Amino acid sequence: PRNMVMWKQCFVHILLLPILSAISKGTSPSAAKTSVWGPGLEPDVVLPARFFYIQTADSTGTNFTSSPGESTFQVKITAPGEMFSRIWVQVLDRKDGSFLVRYRMYASYSALQIEVLHNGSHVANSPYILRGPVYHENCHCPEVSAAKWMENMHCPKAILQILRDLAYFPTVDPDKNAEEIPKRFGQRQSLCHYTIKNNKVYVKTHGQHVGFRIFMDAILLSLARKVKLPDVEFFVNLGDWPLEKRKPTEKIHPIFSWCGSNDTRDIVMPTYDLTESALETMGRVSLDIMSVQANTGPAWEDKNKTAFWRGRDSRKERLELVKLGRKHPTLIDAAFTNFFFFTHNESLYGPLVKHVSFFDFFKYKYQINIDGTVAAYRLPYLLAGNSVVLKQDSIYYEHFYNDLKPWKHYIPFKSDLSDLLKKIKWAKDHDEEAKKIAKTGQDFARTNLMGDNIFCYYFKLFMEYASLQINEPKVRDGMELVGQPKDDLFPCTCHRKKVKKDRL
Repeated sequence: PRNMVMWKQCFVHILLLPILSAISKGTSPSAAKTSVWGPGLEPDVVLPARFFYIQTADSTGTNFTSSPGESTFQVKITAPGEMFSRIWVQVLDRKDGSFLVRYRMYASYSALQIEVLHNGSHVANSPYILRGPVYHENCHCPEVSAAKWMENMHCPKAILQILRDLAYFPTVDPDKNAEEIPKRFGQRQSLCHYTIKNNKVYVKTHGQHVGFRIFMDAILLSLARKVKLPDVEFFVNLGDWPLEKRKPTEKIHPIFSWCGSNDTRDIVMPTYDLTESALETMGRVSLDIMSVQANTGPAWEDKNKTAFWRGRDSRKERLELVKLGRKHPTLIDAAFTNFFFFTHNESLYGPLVKHVSFFDFFKYKYQINIDGTVAAYRLPYLLAGNSVVLKQDSIYYEHFYNDLKPWKHYIPFKSDLSDLLKKIKWAKDHDEEAKKIAKTGQDFARTNLMGDNIFCYYFKLFMEYASLQINEPKVRDGMELVGQPKDDLFPCTCHRKKVKKDRL
């Protein structure tokens, strides 16, 4: 039976049963006992890259906890009755006995058949038949029922960060905001003023540096292809720093931002980086939450036991970190790849070093996360690896930070770095505890920061915000239509539009 949280519960269940998860040398995978589950086995979970999981088990049902080999399973995805299936499939070995299978569709099909094979035998309940239509990312066929879409996507009923952010705004007046926000912020800041009306996206930009609107345009258009968005009008801050600094007792304006802080009242969204990675997985980005899971470096015991950091000079504490690393090279390997904000003094900070592939970060057991201009947007990917994260105390936060717990998901250190050496030494002296923190952080990223989570967050935010509006959102003077991309090569036929025509 379809259950709103069935596959997520299964995922957590597998992660939390180490007593059933031992592998001894000589055991081999069992096609019958291995588990397969996830949203990519459901036709109505439309994502740019769909995905599901395989958990290897032996003939006794005992889960593997290390890789049985990256070619253990073969996955074939085809469209029955079609001569060609335009589907790209990747099987990612997570090196812990589980696999993440992701696939990107370049056309829509009436059905899909997913075969998961081990040595020619079907695994678990393979073959899986997705009775469609099964739509690809560029198909414009929105589900008209918000409740049905959220049920299909297994979205949570409530997201606490959204409720916290919107608590400052009992009501929202689109007319007043349209007049006041551009006057207050539009001259010195870069903003996008969006209106969504009848599931079409309109925008007007304010300020000079508006190139980052491409990320917001892309997520709005992608959502509008999948579900009918509420009529809603809002402003997006395209800069790094959150804007609304007034106290709650003063007149404050609702501004959507990619980063929040303890001393501002901005409404936080997933960062543009995480948003793009959800949209462009198996596309133009190489760093995304799924890719990290297959590139976590050596096993914990074989990792370099030095704390690692690379980056640019976007905050004074980063300068101090590099100096600290030069003073204590056996504890910290920290270096700059670029200088932009400060003067490069090689005698203090050493020479610039070449960029390191992000996946190579995970050769190191300890990952230092330190703010840049605002929150360091690399944290989701650091958590998804199997190294332990040492995170700087900070006033800045991303949309998920309030769900993280220090000493559970990461090791905290003070914002001035005064106890960083002490925390690194603690991790070295408490290896099992550090390993457990790394695993818990990794589980959090795998469960909460995947593409479906990002889509749910945006949609819930727009729904909740729209419900606060006291007058009708309008397409204002100067707004332009943000058009959907043309999909002339593999156009799809939306069954919802067809049903509507048949009824006329």
